[in-house]
Amino acid sequence: MQTAHIAIDRVAGLAPGTERSHVMVGDLRIECLSSMETVETEWRRLEADNLNSLHQGYDWCRAWVQTHRNPLAILRASRNCGTAFILPLEILRVNMVRTAQFIGGRFSNINTGLFAAEFRATCNANDAHEIARAIKTLLAGRVDLISLQNIPLDWRGGHHPFSSLGAHEHQNHSFQLPLGPDMETTIRPLNAKRRRKKYRGQCRKLEAVGGFEHVIARSPQEKQGLLHLFFEQKAARFRLQGLPNVFQAPETQAFFQLLTETDSGGSDAPLELNALRINGEYGGRIAAVSGLSRKGDHVICQFGSIDETLMPEASPGELLFWLMIEKSALEGAALFDFGLGDQVYKRSWCTVETVQHDVLLPVNATGRLAALAHHGLTRTKAAIKGNPQLYALLQRLRSQRDGHPAASSADD
Repeated sequence: MQTAHIAIDRVAGLAPGTERSHVMVGDLRIECLSSMETVETEWRRLEADNLNSLHQGYDWCRAWVQTHRNPLAILRASRNCGTAFILPLEILRVNMVRTAQFIGGRFSNINTGLFAAEFRATCNANDAHEIARAIKTLLAGRVDLISLQNIPLDWRGGHHPFSSLGAHEHQNHSFQLPLGPDMETTIRPLNAKRRRKKYRGQCRKLEAVGGFEHVIARSPQEKQGLLHLFFEQKAARFRLQGLPNVFQAPETQAFFQLLTETDSGGSDAPLELNALRINGEYGGRIAAVSGLSRKGDHVICQFGSIDETLMPEASPGELLFWLMIEKSALEGAALFDFGLGDQVYKRSWCTVETVQHDVLLPVNATGRLAALAHHGLTRTKAAIKGNPQLYALLQRLRSQRDGHPAASSADD
């Protein structure tokens, strides 16, 4: 492919602030939009593909945009009147560096962009490099760095079109559990005998105090109540561990609230709130809360919290995972995703570990310096996370810097 020209399109009927600049790469037209609405139909068509992450779904991105209001750079590529791909990016300025990154990337467990199956199958390394060069030209003057993070180069049998662009391994991997048609089939590779015994023991302990329920929030009041309780439980957990509360910002809480109010139709859900309620002696108190997202046959656990004062001997958080996984399997999901981060409980459930990568495209000298710093920081983070004692110490120091005093008995 050869870059032919760059131009400004002023299209009649577009709302103010939605001018389109475009660049041609052979017969592929790549344009930059400052509004999501102009490509909603095409966006929703692409997001239906199983290989495209739910974090680039229209409803997920719209909720983030409505609550954060960052400038957008929606990159749309088309050929023969059909959309080849959409990269939904927002522009942030951090430490004087203007960066274009996936919308809502801070709370994304997996990013892919949105690619048409035909484009994904035919895009080769030379095409990818020409497209990257064109995108940098298109965004010159607006950003210093294009940062596409948390991309699995190989995902569910597909290979990412941008895998040849010098990707660097991300410091965190993600963990998944393939689901069978029922719980028995699902846990078969997981030392099923031990896991069934543990589950029965948890149930007996809770039945002895009055029983339990798996709660799924349906009404607006239930959703708001469980989400508020999650924020409370998580804040208490962070305080105990001496860690900064990443859910504290009002715009972050508003984002998740909007997701709970969005109905995608069918089995898909941008955010479904699950909880474990303990009855009897505990009067229906909620011991654990989790937020799940589903697109097609892929379920992702977005977050979770526990009340450590309620029946810790029954491991209510672990029991809630069993109930959510069982429900997902019976409803036809194929993959239960525990998301980013290496924790013991994830490894106890998961048989798949997915390596994710960052693709950095510097636009100018500032961007090149920022990319070098990012690579160095990523390597440093990976080394620190490989040393649990050092990681715990640095997390506490960060917490104190952010104004959250560390508990003297905290452990990470």
